Amino acid sequence: MTSEGWGTPPVEPISQHYIVCGGNALAHRLVLELVEHYEVPVVVLVADRTRDHAPQIEQLSGVAAVVEYASVTEEALRAVSIGTARGLALVEGSDQENIHAALSAQNHNPDIRIVFRMFNQRLGENIERLLKNGAALSGSATAAPAFASAALGRPNSVEIEGRYLHIAFDDEITSDRICVVADHIDRQDLGRIRLLPEQQGDSAEFVRLASEFGDRGPIRPGGVRREPAPSDQPAPEEEPGGRAALQVLRIEPREPTDWMRRLRWRLLDTMRFFTSARMRLVLLTALAAVLLAFGVLWYLNRNFGWTVYIALLDLAGAAQPDQLSDISAGTGTGGFWQRVAQVVITICGITFAPVATAIAVEVLGSGRRGQPRNPGAGTRDHVIVVGLGNVGTRVATQLHDMGVPVVCMERDPQARGIAAVRALGIPVVMGDGPFEQQLRRARLKHSRALVAVSGDDATNLEAALEARHGNPEVRVVVRLFEDDFASHFYKTLDNAASRSVSYLAAPAFAAALMGREVRGMLSVLRHVLLIAELKAEDGSGLIGLNRHDLEDPGGVRVIAVRFAHGGQLQWNFPDRTRRLAPGDQIVVAATRSGLARLNTVAVEEGEGQG
Repeated sequence: MTSEGWGTPPVEPISQHYIVCGGNALAHRLVLELVEHYEVPVVVLVADRTRDHAPQIEQLSGVAAVVEYASVTEEALRAVSIGTARGLALVEGSDQENIHAALSAQNHNPDIRIVFRMFNQRLGENIERLLKNGAALSGSATAAPAFASAALGRPNSVEIEGRYLHIAFDDEITSDRICVVADHIDRQDLGRIRLLPEQQGDSAEFVRLASEFGDRGPIRPGGVRREPAPSDQPAPEEEPGGRAALQVLRIEPREPTDWMRRLRWRLLDTMRFFTSARMRLVLLTALAAVLLAFGVLWYLNRNFGWTVYIALLDLAGAAQPDQLSDISAGTGTGGFWQRVAQVVITICGITFAPVATAIAVEVLGSGRRGQPRNPGAGTRDHVIVVGLGNVGTRVATQLHDMGVPVVCMERDPQARGIAAVRALGIPVVMGDGPFEQQLRRARLKHSRALVAVSGDDATNLEAALEARHGNPEVRVVVRLFEDDFASHFYKTLDNAASRSVSYLAAPAFAAALMGREVRGMLSVLRHVLLIAELKAEDGSGLIGLNRHDLEDPGGVRVIAVRFAHGGQLQWNFPDRTRRLAPGDQIVVAATRSGLARLNTVAVEEGEGQG
């Protein structure tokens, strides 16, 4: 294939459209977000329309055109009408390729909104400064917290100015919740779940009291309760299914780990790193002999300080031996057994020197620090991460930073994540043998969870099933793209969770493409709740709107407000009629369609204001 392009560029002139470059899973989800929730025209640029997700993308209704070019060249950008486009998303290719494409697009259209995927987040922040209207996002960094939290069985959280928002289910919901975010939760039928259902307003309690104390209410003046009249109507039934609510924590929940267990694991693993099994055997045997000889000397001399002194001299090879004349005169140091003990200590001391030299040669000379190592014998209560791609590397790094022991598994010796986890000292099980054997080497029997995040659904499912077969109590978290596949997975296995990287990351990319700042995402089983921060400014369309305008259409909850004249966020601001003024900021919890609808309303209002 050449860079000339094999696809058919848009025949009719097109403008005010959005361009998605890529044919992977993230591109597929992103196109779905744009055409279904934001209802904008999309042109897709793929490298090969017969590979990956390109055929499925081409079948989506709402896609204006699918253009095929081997790379994002100047000619390819002109073919997709970059000069009249409103936004460009680069979600495939290396960091260098995406940077080059972003700068080229800005040269063609200085006002275009550019969102590009970057694994190196620090480099992405620097590139953002070079772009007039750009944002660098990492799909793996966006999704990794959800995988790590699912592995530990605790809620994922999003930090907003020192407070941490998380999702609580059923009995975990407290009275200080912010709002109910889901009901009708049935883990056997995830299609019944309702995100951000209608809720009673802040004045519902006052209306209830007024109805009770009114002329027709059940409570008379003086506090005497009036018996209700009999009714043939059946009592209303409670809503079936569980509930989920958004709550605020003052402190980010940390996974407690016993420090003694962690210290023992570190010591054993460090010893395994510096020495081979044969060297450890020599060292331990010599140490046992020295301790035994030290005990003999102490027993014979009955003086601990003198015994330590003699033992150290013997280890250094500097002890004064008994002379034959001293033995004949009866002035020797202590008899036959003391001389035997001194000889043993001296020989062991001579042994330590070459062993120490061998360790130094093995560590420094052979470069063993640069090789992945297997988990140590003391590894316990750890998380096994299968797959060291972008997502696996992020998950392993986050768990390690939380103080949780991690063991990684990778079949490809050239995987980019091996070097990253090696620098952190995380053990890596290498090889392409059967999963059963690899999991045994990863000490599955002693693990707490397994996270399978390779790029193939079948491989991830195989790893999860083998793990559950080897350890029925282990928690499994699997990366799955297909929703139907994930639904069957939930129904079949307990103590399990599935996440989709593209499903978690695509809403953030779509919102960024529309100029919205998504602070984070919270998982409600297989659904996503977005936490976004919006500012009322000229052209935003938010000026003059109140909570009724924002929330009544559904899919959006205003959870905090910061007024232009005030410095701090006000959580659950009660006045639903106060209109936003220039400079005000709001934090919303929204579904994907809710945030898209809010963006559409804001654009219409902004055009009306203009």
